[in-house]
Amino acid sequence: MATLNVNDKAVSVDAEPDMPLLWILRCDLALTGTKFGCGVGICGACTLHVDGKPELACQLPMSKLRPGAKITTIEGMRSKELDAVRAAWLDLDVVQCGYCQSAQIMAACALLKARPKPTDADIDAAMGNIVCRCGTYPRIRAAIHQAAGQAPHG
Repeated sequence: MATLNVNDKAVSVDAEPDMPLLWILRCDLALTGTKFGCGVGICGACTLHVDGKPELACQLPMSKLRPGAKITTIEGMRSKELDAVRAAWLDLDVVQCGYCQSAQIMAACALLKARPKPTDADIDAAMGNIVCRCGTYPRIRAAIHQAAGQAPHG
Protein backbone atom coordinates (compact mmCIF):
# COMPACT_ATOMS: atom_id res chain seq x y z
CA MET A 1 0.00 0.00 0.00
CA ALA A 2 1.29 3.44 -0.91
CA THR A 3 -0.01 6.84 0.08
CA LEU A 4 -0.15 9.54 -2.58
CA ASN A 5 -0.91 13.25 -2.28
CA VAL A 6 -3.49 13.75 -5.03
CA ASN A 7 -5.28 17.07 -5.30
CA ASP A 8 -4.20 17.96 -1.75
CA LYS A 9 -5.66 14.75 -0.30
CA ALA A 10 -3.81 11.73 1.03
CA VAL A 11 -5.01 8.63 -0.79
CA SER A 12 -3.94 5.04 -0.29
CA VAL A 13 -3.42 2.89 -3.36
CA ASP A 14 -2.37 -0.70 -3.84
CA ALA A 15 -0.30 -0.69 -7.01
CA GLU A 16 2.75 -2.41 -8.44
CA PRO A 17 5.89 -0.21 -8.68
CA ASP A 18 5.76 -0.22 -12.49
CA MET A 19 2.08 0.79 -12.64
CA PRO A 20 1.74 4.12 -14.50
CA LEU A 21 0.19 6.92 -12.48
CA LEU A 22 -2.41 7.37 -15.23
CA TRP A 23 -4.04 4.02 -14.44
CA ILE A 24 -4.06 4.66 -10.71
CA LEU A 25 -5.79 8.00 -11.23
CA ARG A 26 -8.33 6.80 -13.77
CA CYS A 27 -9.08 3.26 -12.56
CA ASP A 28 -8.44 3.31 -8.82
CA LEU A 29 -9.31 6.92 -7.97
CA ALA A 30 -11.93 7.61 -10.70
CA LEU A 31 -10.19 10.85 -11.71
CA THR A 32 -10.87 10.67 -15.43
CA GLY A 33 -9.98 14.24 -16.39
CA THR A 34 -6.45 13.03 -17.11
CA LYS A 35 -6.95 11.35 -20.47
CA PHE A 36 -5.45 8.26 -22.04
CA GLY A 37 -4.32 9.06 -25.55
CA CYS A 38 -1.41 7.02 -26.80
CA GLY A 39 0.10 5.39 -23.71
CA VAL A 40 3.65 5.92 -25.00
CA GLY A 41 4.25 9.57 -24.12
CA ILE A 42 3.87 11.21 -27.51
CA CYS A 43 0.37 12.77 -27.48
CA GLY A 44 0.45 14.58 -24.12
CA ALA A 45 -3.25 13.92 -23.33
CA CYS A 46 -2.30 12.67 -19.87
CA THR A 47 -0.49 15.85 -18.78
CA LEU A 48 -0.90 16.70 -15.11
CA HIS A 49 1.26 18.41 -12.49
CA VAL A 50 3.72 16.77 -10.13
CA ASP A 51 5.08 19.32 -7.69
CA GLY A 52 3.76 22.06 -9.99
CA LYS A 53 5.55 20.82 -13.12
CA PRO A 54 3.83 19.22 -16.13
CA GLU A 55 4.37 15.46 -16.36
CA LEU A 56 2.98 12.69 -18.53
CA ALA A 57 1.01 10.35 -16.29
CA CYS A 58 1.27 7.46 -18.76
CA GLN A 59 5.06 7.58 -18.46
CA LEU A 60 5.29 8.01 -14.70
CA PRO A 61 5.41 4.69 -12.82
CA MET A 62 4.73 4.60 -9.10
CA SER A 63 8.40 3.83 -8.45
CA LYS A 64 9.46 7.19 -9.91
CA LEU A 65 7.23 9.26 -7.62
CA ARG A 66 9.17 10.70 -4.72
CA PRO A 67 7.54 10.32 -1.31
CA GLY A 68 5.27 13.28 -0.65
CA ALA A 69 5.12 14.38 -4.29
CA LYS A 70 2.14 16.67 -4.87
CA ILE A 71 0.07 15.33 -7.77
CA THR A 72 -2.50 17.72 -9.25
CA THR A 73 -5.04 16.69 -11.85
CA ILE A 74 -7.46 18.94 -13.69
CA GLU A 75 -10.10 18.04 -11.08
CA GLY A 76 -7.95 19.48 -8.29
CA MET A 77 -6.46 22.44 -10.13
CA ARG A 78 -6.96 25.79 -8.38
CA SER A 79 -4.93 28.87 -9.25
CA LYS A 80 -5.15 32.40 -10.53
CA GLU A 81 -3.59 31.12 -13.76
CA LEU A 82 -6.41 28.61 -14.14
CA ASP A 83 -9.04 31.30 -13.73
CA ALA A 84 -7.40 33.39 -16.46
CA VAL A 85 -6.89 30.40 -18.78
CA ARG A 86 -10.50 29.26 -18.42
CA ALA A 87 -11.78 32.75 -19.19
CA ALA A 88 -9.54 33.06 -22.25
CA TRP A 89 -10.43 29.55 -23.46
CA LEU A 90 -14.12 30.45 -23.35
CA ASP A 91 -13.67 33.93 -24.78
CA LEU A 92 -11.67 32.67 -27.78
CA ASP A 93 -13.72 29.49 -28.26
CA VAL A 94 -10.62 27.28 -28.06
CA VAL A 95 -12.32 23.93 -27.48
CA GLN A 96 -13.61 21.78 -30.31
CA CYS A 97 -13.76 18.09 -29.41
CA GLY A 98 -12.28 18.76 -25.96
CA TYR A 99 -10.27 15.56 -25.57
CA CYS A 100 -6.90 17.27 -25.13
CA GLN A 101 -8.20 20.25 -23.20
CA SER A 102 -7.39 19.16 -19.66
CA ALA A 103 -3.80 18.55 -20.75
CA GLN A 104 -3.65 21.83 -22.67
CA ILE A 105 -4.99 23.73 -19.65
CA MET A 106 -2.59 22.02 -17.22
CA ALA A 107 0.38 22.85 -19.47
CA ALA A 108 -0.81 26.44 -20.03
CA CYS A 109 -1.18 27.03 -16.28
CA ALA A 110 2.30 25.68 -15.57
CA LEU A 111 3.71 27.90 -18.32
CA LEU A 112 2.01 31.04 -17.00
CA LYS A 113 3.19 30.31 -13.47
CA ALA A 114 6.79 29.94 -14.69
CA ARG A 115 6.64 32.70 -17.34
CA PRO A 116 3.88 35.23 -16.65
CA LYS A 117 4.41 36.94 -20.02
CA PRO A 118 5.35 34.12 -22.41
CA THR A 119 6.54 34.67 -25.95
CA ASP A 120 5.28 32.63 -28.90
CA ALA A 121 8.44 30.53 -28.59
CA ASP A 122 7.76 29.92 -24.88
CA ILE A 123 4.21 28.84 -25.71
CA ASP A 124 5.31 26.58 -28.53
CA ALA A 125 7.92 24.92 -26.30
CA ALA A 126 5.50 24.41 -23.41
CA MET A 127 2.57 23.23 -25.51
CA GLY A 128 4.35 21.44 -28.36
CA ASN A 129 4.09 17.96 -26.89
CA ILE A 130 0.29 17.98 -26.60
CA VAL A 131 -1.47 16.86 -29.74
CA CYS A 132 -4.71 18.63 -30.64
CA ARG A 133 -6.36 16.57 -33.34
CA CYS A 134 -8.76 19.43 -34.06
CA GLY A 135 -5.86 21.78 -34.82
CA THR A 136 -6.83 24.64 -32.51
CA TYR A 137 -3.19 25.59 -31.96
CA PRO A 138 -3.61 29.24 -33.09
CA ARG A 139 -6.51 29.71 -30.67
CA ILE A 140 -4.60 27.98 -27.88
CA ARG A 141 -1.66 30.35 -28.40
CA ALA A 142 -3.95 33.39 -28.54
CA ALA A 143 -5.76 32.28 -25.39
CA ILE A 144 -2.50 31.87 -23.49
CA HIS A 145 -1.46 35.37 -24.51
CA GLN A 146 -4.84 36.68 -23.42
CA ALA A 147 -4.63 34.82 -20.10
CA ALA A 148 -1.18 36.29 -19.52
CA GLY A 149 -2.66 39.75 -19.77
CA GLN A 150 -5.50 38.91 -17.36
CA ALA A 151 -3.79 36.87 -14.67
CA PRO A 152 -2.69 39.01 -11.70
CA HIS A 153 0.89 37.73 -11.50
CA GLY A 154 2.79 38.64 -8.42
